[in-house]
Amino acid sequence: MNKNQAFPWDHPRFRSWIGVGRACQLMQQAMGRAIADLGIKPPHLDILINLYRFDGISQQDLARKLLVGRSNMSMLLPQLEKRGLIERRADAKDKRVLRLSLTGTGRSLTEEAMAIQTGLIDRTLSQAPAERCLAVAEAMEDIIRILQTMESDEPDDSLLAKTR
Repeated sequence: MNKNQAFPWDHPRFRSWIGVGRACQLMQQAMGRAIADLGIKPPHLDILINLYRFDGISQQDLARKLLVGRSNMSMLLPQLEKRGLIERRADAKDKRVLRLSLTGTGRSLTEEAMAIQTGLIDRTLSQAPAERCLAVAEAMEDIIRILQTMESDEPDDSLLAKTR
């Protein structure tokens, strides 16, 4: 860098990017501590809440919603299944597709975890006016859209390999 170039950390967009990343890390840590007594971690909670909302979702659709690969799903789902929190069933029309649902125990634990999560969110953001919370949410949704668009614009390596 020469004397006339600004350092990246002096740029408002860089500061915003770092702030979002740090906030995300700290939120995950706080959530992890808050739900530790339930014997689950934030990635488990993400799965449980999505199954609470979308009963019978396919494994593939769940992975897409959570922005994770199938390998992550194949590591996390057996842990939840072994604890009796979820069940996997073959799709009635396509036996290759697995459908996911909460068990009664899983539903109860998820409701307890959601109450803990809501309490943490309320404590963390109670001083922020609703308008500011909505503005932050809209800014984050913009970032999500931009990053998803950038991801979809990148060439798919698997397609490149097929053409070679």
